[in-house]
Amino acid sequence: MAAAGGRAPLGLRRWLCSAAAAPRVCVVGSGPAGFYTAQHILKHHGGAQVDIYEKLPVPFGLVRFGVAPDHPEVKNVINTFTQTARSGRCSYHGNVSVGRDVTVAELQQAYHAVVLSYGAEDNRVLGIPGENLSGVYSARAFVGWYNGLPENQDLNPDLSCETALILGHGNVALDIARILLSPLQLLRKTDITDGSLAALACSKVKRVWLVGRRGPLQVAFTIKELREMINLPGTKPVLNPADFTSLEDAVRDAPRPRKRLTELMIKTALEKPVGTVSPREWGLKFQRSPQEVLPTADGRRARGVRMALTRLEGSGDSAKAIPTGDMEELECGLVVSSIGYRSLPLDPAVPFDTQRGIIPNSSGRVEGVPGLYCSGWVKRGPTGVIITTMNDSFDTAQSVLEDLQRGVLDVSTSREGFGAMESILRSRGVRPVSFSDWEKIDAAEMARGKAAGKPREKIVDLQEMLRIIGH
Repeated sequence: MAAAGGRAPLGLRRWLCSAAAAPRVCVVGSGPAGFYTAQHILKHHGGAQVDIYEKLPVPFGLVRFGVAPDHPEVKNVINTFTQTARSGRCSYHGNVSVGRDVTVAELQQAYHAVVLSYGAEDNRVLGIPGENLSGVYSARAFVGWYNGLPENQDLNPDLSCETALILGHGNVALDIARILLSPLQLLRKTDITDGSLAALACSKVKRVWLVGRRGPLQVAFTIKELREMINLPGTKPVLNPADFTSLEDAVRDAPRPRKRLTELMIKTALEKPVGTVSPREWGLKFQRSPQEVLPTADGRRARGVRMALTRLEGSGDSAKAIPTGDMEELECGLVVSSIGYRSLPLDPAVPFDTQRGIIPNSSGRVEGVPGLYCSGWVKRGPTGVIITTMNDSFDTAQSVLEDLQRGVLDVSTSREGFGAMESILRSRGVRPVSFSDWEKIDAAEMARGKAAGKPREKIVDLQEMLRIIGH
């Protein structure tokens, strides 16, 4: 039906352009991975419509619930995400749990492309006896508790002991140690929850050990977090100089960040304490692998951890910790396991590698399922900082854009997007929360915070959030 010159008539051309220009994309999860994926697609495709689904009423994932309360500068990305959510071609639908309220297959029917960016909602387990004793917590739950994640508000950790043991040498482990030992006047100025602040005010914890299976050259934390810990008021670092002997040669050839980090640990280990005695202390223990959490006489609570001493085989990041046969016991009443987060499968229709805890993919394209993508921790595993996730999400968004351009995604048939979802959700009694609803919750939190001299007072109860918006 071509007109002269072999071109389609104007009306048909306009229809083709508008149909081809309006791909509907759905993003599952509103943390950094979800928002950065949406941002990149909207920026580089002038016609795309992006809907972001989130299981909680409130957005921003680990920026809200993972970043430490005393790191407000890291949360500035929320301003960028807010701009994205307010864009005319982006919609936010909170309080919708994909996999429970709606299936991935239903989303695929309603959208041209579906991107799974739902992160890591579980933690790796130690797999040792005594792990389930009272007084043992996962870092994920502990961080969720002081950051206001609704599911962790009843954690009620027992802080009545003097010594806490954190298993792990990453930034999350240092965050927890810092929160446990920070002077209250510092925490009062942050958005830490009211409930956890009250618990920390009564805390007896004055000593925190951070334990790792490998040595100083394998720690995963970064220099900024280490320096904050070293400079924490009223707290002194306890590093054993013997742990750092003969490291000079090894560190000489290390990459610069590793070199600077190790040099700071060595300097701290060798420094003589000056002036006043600090009421609190923290330290790093190396080459110790937890074997058992030891119970109190009544068998209910943790009283310590038995650890195997290890030696290192190999060098650098690939060094392996091999037990020497020697054991050591460390007394403590609080144990926090900070050995990593873990993603869970969302829906039986989505392939999942349980071994690696990721959705198998190639540049974010889910293996064997055209039109399905993934970004963030569920794509590559729970590692890296926000900037890592940003680059990773742009990579997935680029795959979506390429597939649109190459015609791999068929946009000639229009999809209803949220229009189709809305009726499904209504029939199941699910009431989505819009971004303007979230802004009402946000305003309420800011007002409560102002009254308490804090940047915000997070609302930790889901029902209260929904009441504020009249749900």
